[in-house]
Amino acid sequence: MLTRLAAPEHEEVYRVEDVAAGLEGYIAIHSTALGPAAGGLRMRLYHCADAALEDVLNLARGMSFKNAAAGLPLGGGKAVILGDPNRDKTPALLRAMARAVQALEGRYWTAEDMGMTPADMGEIARETRFVAGLDKGRHASGDPSPVTAAGVMGAMQIGARAVFGSRDLTGLRVAVQGIGHVGWHLARMLSENGARLVLTDTDAARLDRAAADFGADVVSPGDIYAAVADIFAPCAIGGVLDHDTIPRLRARLVAGAANNQLAGPDDAARLAEHGILYLPDYVANGGGIINVAAEILQIDEAGPWVAGRLAAMQSTMERILSRARAIGVTPADMADRMIGEMLLRPAV
Repeated sequence: MLTRLAAPEHEEVYRVEDVAAGLEGYIAIHSTALGPAAGGLRMRLYHCADAALEDVLNLARGMSFKNAAAGLPLGGGKAVILGDPNRDKTPALLRAMARAVQALEGRYWTAEDMGMTPADMGEIARETRFVAGLDKGRHASGDPSPVTAAGVMGAMQIGARAVFGSRDLTGLRVAVQGIGHVGWHLARMLSENGARLVLTDTDAARLDRAAADFGADVVSPGDIYAAVADIFAPCAIGGVLDHDTIPRLRARLVAGAANNQLAGPDDAARLAEHGILYLPDYVANGGGIINVAAEILQIDEAGPWVAGRLAAMQSTMERILSRARAIGVTPADMADRMIGEMLLRPAV
C-alpha cells in the first residue's frame, strides 16, 4: 500500500495505493523538528499523478511553516487523494487511506481539508487514531473552517491598518475567490463587519446562494483578479498569484485562506512592485490547524486556548510586517526568515 519515494527536502514521502478501494494518493512528511507532522487530507481532481505529488510536497512544506508560525509543537505534513470527492469518495477509500496513516505510527496526523468533511474524519477514525477534526468525542474540534476564517479576518484587519490606516473594514470592497467552507465563513464575517463583497466560485449554485445571503456582486472565475476591490482574498486553490494575474489586480492588499497562493518565489516581489501588500498565507490562514491542534494535543479548555493562539498568530503577523518595513524586504521574505529559524530549533 505504501511505496516510499525519494524527496530530499522532505523527511518521508509515500505513494499510497489500494486498487480494490480505488485509492490513489500521497502522504508527505516535510519536518518533525517541532513535533509530529500534522496537516489535512484533501481530495480533488488532478490532471496527472505528478501534479498531485507536487501539490502534496508544497502543502507539506507549507504546513511546517504554518504550524511553526502558529507556535504549535507540531511538524508539517499533508495527504492528498486523486479523485472527485463528489463522485469517487467512498467509505472503503477513506478507510484505505486511514490504514496508510496508521502505518506511519503517529509520525503524521491527518485532518479535514479540501474535499473532506468532519463525517469523513469520523470514517477515517475507524482505522486510525491519528486523525483530528472529529465532530464527536471529548476533545473533538469539529469543522476547522470557521476558525480558519476568523484568523484570516484578523490578518486582513492588520493588513487594512497598514494599507488604509484603520482596521475597520466598513465600506471596503473585498474580492473573495472561492466560497467553499472557509470562503463562505469569511464572506459572512466580512459582510457582518460592513465590507462590500464581490465573489466568485466554480459552483454556480453556491455562488448564487452567497450573493443572496451577503448582498454580494458576482463575477466569473476568470474576472475576479480585475474586479474593482480594495482587498483580494484567495480562498480556493493555490498558485493563483503569478506574472499574469498580479498585473491585473486592482486591490492594494492580498489576504486569504488558500495555501501556497504565490505561484513562485519571485511573485512576492512582483506584488510589492505593483504596490500590493501581501500577507504571507501560512501565517494568515493558521486558524484551522490551531483548532485541530487542540484536539491532537488534547487541550481540555480548548476555546480559550484557541483564542490565545489566534491572538499570538496575529501578533506574529504584525511583527513580520514591522520588520519587513524596517529593512525593506517583502513580508513573505521576512516570514520565511523568522519562521525558518523556528524550524531549526529541536522539539522540546
